[in-house]
Amino acid sequence: MAIVACLNGDRRPGAHPALPVFADQVAEDARAAVAAGADEIHVHPRDSTGAEALEPRVLTDLLDRVRAAVPGVPISVTTALTAEPDPWRRYDLVQRWGGVPDAATVNLHEPGSVEVIRLLAARRVRVEAGLWTADAARILVASGLAGAVDRVLLEPTQTAVGAALDNAEAIRAVLRRAGITAPRLLHGHDDTAWPVLDAALAAGEDARIGLEDTLRLPDGSEAEDNADLVAAAVARAAAVG
Repeated sequence: MAIVACLNGDRRPGAHPALPVFADQVAEDARAAVAAGADEIHVHPRDSTGAEALEPRVLTDLLDRVRAAVPGVPISVTTALTAEPDPWRRYDLVQRWGGVPDAATVNLHEPGSVEVIRLLAARRVRVEAGLWTADAARILVASGLAGAVDRVLLEPTQTAVGAALDNAEAIRAVLRRAGITAPRLLHGHDDTAWPVLDAALAAGEDARIGLEDTLRLPDGSEAEDNADLVAAAVARAAAVG
């Protein structure tokens, strides 16, 4: 099982005092998260205004800084349409990336996702397929690209824990029927983040935690930073054994 530190996501700057936005902040935050026990880093690149961005120069600067801070630690980045709403421009930006991340997440429900997966695979970037629903899983199956996917992200968006776990199981069912055996990562968001993380650990699936997913520790208190969240996740994983 791997624990991925998701450092910032699409949260607005200022959503939390310790939310890392700029490349130097992300690099220092990644260092602290890895020291706390994170195995991998996931980040949404930001431009000089703090807005999400997929421009090659933004990504290259970010990767250079984070790799210097945590050498050898896998780094994944988003390709979500929150970072670039135009699917065609997104494709062009990814195509023009100079430095490439170790992995990139692609949300299958978004327009242009299949084309981006093909492009990333051709560029030898590991693909993490984001599946929010069973229908998204069916898109992955129909695309014929499951073999190009390094990991499947089960990402239920329901706000109730039971509904989120039911959705995750519906996604798994589609994958099982299609014979897709790629490693799984399960995570929730805000109120479901910790219960869903516990479910991932119990199932032997990869998990993730960070300010992208929640601002709070399991007891409901505000987390100090990403390292604080990672340390809590590591402790829960140790308890599971």
